[in-house]
Amino acid sequence: MNKLYIGNLSEDASPVELERLFREWKIPFSGQFLVKTGYAFVDCPDENWAMKAIDTLSGKVELHGKLLEVEHSVPKRQRSRKLQIRNIPPHLQWEVLDSLLAQYGTVENCEQVNTETETAIVNVTYGAKDQARQAIEKLNGYQLENYDLKVTYIPDEMTTAQSPQQQPPQGGRRGFGQRGPPRQGSPGAGARPKEQSDVPLRVLVPTQFVGAIIGKEGATIRNITKQTQSKIDIHRKENAGAAEKPITIHSTPEGCSSACKTLMEIMQKEAQDTKFTEEIPLKILAHNNFVGRLIGKEGRNLKKIEQDTDTKITISPLQDLTLYNPERTITVKGSIEACAKAEEEVMKKVRESYENDMAAMNLQSHLIPGLNLNALGLFPPSSPGMPPSPMSAAPPSGGASYPSFGQPESETVHLFIPALAVGALIGKQGQHIKQLSRFAGASIKIAPAEGPEAKQRVVIIAGPPEAQFKAQGRIFGKLKEENFFGPKEEVKLEAHIKVPSYAAGRVIGKGGKTVNELQNLTSAEVVVPRDQTPDENDEVIVKITGHFYASQLAQRKIQEILAQVKRQQQQKTVQSGQPQPRRK
Repeated sequence: MNKLYIGNLSEDASPVELERLFREWKIPFSGQFLVKTGYAFVDCPDENWAMKAIDTLSGKVELHGKLLEVEHSVPKRQRSRKLQIRNIPPHLQWEVLDSLLAQYGTVENCEQVNTETETAIVNVTYGAKDQARQAIEKLNGYQLENYDLKVTYIPDEMTTAQSPQQQPPQGGRRGFGQRGPPRQGSPGAGARPKEQSDVPLRVLVPTQFVGAIIGKEGATIRNITKQTQSKIDIHRKENAGAAEKPITIHSTPEGCSSACKTLMEIMQKEAQDTKFTEEIPLKILAHNNFVGRLIGKEGRNLKKIEQDTDTKITISPLQDLTLYNPERTITVKGSIEACAKAEEEVMKKVRESYENDMAAMNLQSHLIPGLNLNALGLFPPSSPGMPPSPMSAAPPSGGASYPSFGQPESETVHLFIPALAVGALIGKQGQHIKQLSRFAGASIKIAPAEGPEAKQRVVIIAGPPEAQFKAQGRIFGKLKEENFFGPKEEVKLEAHIKVPSYAAGRVIGKGGKTVNELQNLTSAEVVVPRDQTPDENDEVIVKITGHFYASQLAQRKIQEILAQVKRQQQQKTVQSGQPQPRRK
C-alpha cells in the first residue's frame, strides 16, 4: 500500500513542484508524479514512508494556497472491509472510539498502528464492505474533540495477505483482537502442548542445598531437567542473604511432581552427607487468591489432604503478605513419599482454582477495556499462562493502565454485603480488612449499621479502577469461601455509585435507551431511582446489582459515560471563555 493520492491540488501545481515539496519534507518517492486536474498520484518506497507522507503533509502543508489532502490510493475494485483511521485525539478513551465505530456495523478487529505522530492511528475491519463504505463516508472529516478524522481504505490485497486465520493481529486491543502473542490454549494460538500446566510449581529450598541441586558445572540440574522434561529456574539472586531460595518448575503436572520429588531426594542426601540434622519440609509457594479454596470451608480440603497423604500441612499467615509478595508458603512435613503425594494434591487444587478463575475472567474481562490483569495480582508472576497485559509495558504494581494519559481518578463505591459477613471480612483484630486494603491499594471501611435489625451492611471502597477491581473481587470471593452463598449459588451484590445530577440523564438515556443497553451488555441490573433529591454535592445514586464481572463492567461503562460528560463540560467552558475555530 505504497501508492499515494494527493488531492485538493491547485490547477497550477506541477510535477516539479511536488517533487520539490517532497524533498523539502525529506519524504522519498519512486518514479514520477502523475498529475491530473486537481489531484495527483505517486509511489513511495514502502508503507512506512507512505504513512510518513500522510502524517506530515495531509491537511498541514499548502501548495499554491491550498492545503494538500494525502491518503492511500485504492482503486474501487480493491476497496475492502478494512479502513485506516488517522488523526485520532491522543487523549481519547478507546470506548468512545469503539462506540463511534460500532454505529456503522460489526467491528471484527481494531488494531492500533505504531506511529511517531502525536495522534493515534488504527486499522479497522468491518463485517461487510457496505459497512466500511458507510463508515468512510460518515467518519472522513468527522470532528472528534477538535480533531478531524482522516479515513481511507486499505486494499483487499493487504487484508487477504494476512487473514486472521493465518496470523492474529499483533496490535489489537481487548474486545477486538489480541495484543501481543496469544496465550497458549487460546483460540488461534495453535495447538497447546498436550498437558503443559499454565501454573508452575514454586518451592522454597534452604540456601545451603542450592549448590547440590545445581551440581558440578550444572550437571545435576541438567539431568533433572532432562529426566522430568521440565524447565527449572533457580532464583539464586533473589533475596540476597536469605536462608531460602525459590525454585520455579515449568512442566506438565506429572513433570513438576517428578522434579519436586527428585529435589527432595537430593536435599535429603546432602543433609546426610553434611550431617544436617534438622527436618527439611517441603515448602510450596502459592498465590493467596488460590489458598482459600485449597483450605476449604472450615479447613476440610486441607484436612483431607493431610489424612490421605499422612502429612502435616501448615500455611503462612495473611499478615506475611505484601503487595509485592502475594504468595503464601504451604509447609508440608512427612516422608519424601508422603510429601510428594501431598504436593500432587495441593497443586491439583491450585491448578483447578487457576483454571476456574481464568474461565470466569475470559468470559467477560475482555469487555473491560484497558484493564491491566498483570497489575491486579490475580495470577502467579512467573506463570507463562498469565494473560498478556493490554498495555505494551505494564506499570508498577498497583498502577493503572487505562488508555489515557495521567493517573486515573479515585472512585468511591458502596458495596452491600450480608450483615453476618462483616466479622469474616474484618478478620481477627481487623487483620483481614487491613491486609485487603494494602493488597488492593484502596481505602476500605465498613459503614455503621442502620439499625440493630439491619440485614445488610455497607462497605465503602475508595480508590482508582484497578484498586476497585482488586478489592471488590476479594470481597466477592470471601463471601463465597465463607459459605454466605450456596455452593451452586452465584454471588450477586448490590453496589451504589454516585453521579452528578446533571449526568444522570446521560446514564439513563432517551426513553431509558442507555440504561437498557447497559443491562443487556453487562448482565447487571442498573437502576437510577426516579425522584431522587440530590445530596449536598448535587449527586444522585446509581444502583448496580449482579455478579462480580457484570458489576465491574457496568461500573466501568458508567464511569466512561461520566468521563465523556465531564470532557464535554470542560470543552464548553473553554469555548465560552475563548472561541475555538474549527480545524480545517
